[in-house]
Amino acid sequence: MNTALIRPQWGPATVALMVLGFVVWWPLGLAMLAYILWGEMFGGSAEKAQRFMSRSRHFAEGCAKRGPWANAERSRGFGGFGPTSGNAAFDDYRAEQLRRLEEERKRLDEEIEAFQAYMRNLRMARDREEFDRFMRDRNNGRNDVGPGNMA
Repeated sequence: MNTALIRPQWGPATVALMVLGFVVWWPLGLAMLAYILWGEMFGGSAEKAQRFMSRSRHFAEGCAKRGPWANAERSRGFGGFGPTSGNAAFDDYRAEQLRRLEEERKRLDEEIEAFQAYMRNLRMARDREEFDRFMRDRNNGRNDVGPGNMA
């Protein structure tokens, strides 16, 4: 249940607050506009916020891996941000676990690609079978009702 007094949608109250915000101090109006446009992503429930943060993190990780700074991520500590723990044994353990998780992620990505290829082949085979049946039925229908066979 969303208990917000002003919901992030285009309504009379939100538009009035946005206009009032621009009249009083333009950043308030801009903040209200942002709330109207993107407020639903952040509000509503903890699950929605968690999904948004998860999508954002996956997007950022994907961009970082493709960027020229991808190798620098390892040298900056946990998750690419902040200093190391100061304990060499723990840092080695963490690096090993992160490497293992990355290998597992790559293995799962390969399995996803293999499954998608399998499903694509099944669809192609089904489509080929349906097309062949169509052509067979069409050709059989033409042979039975040809110009010379009309009654």
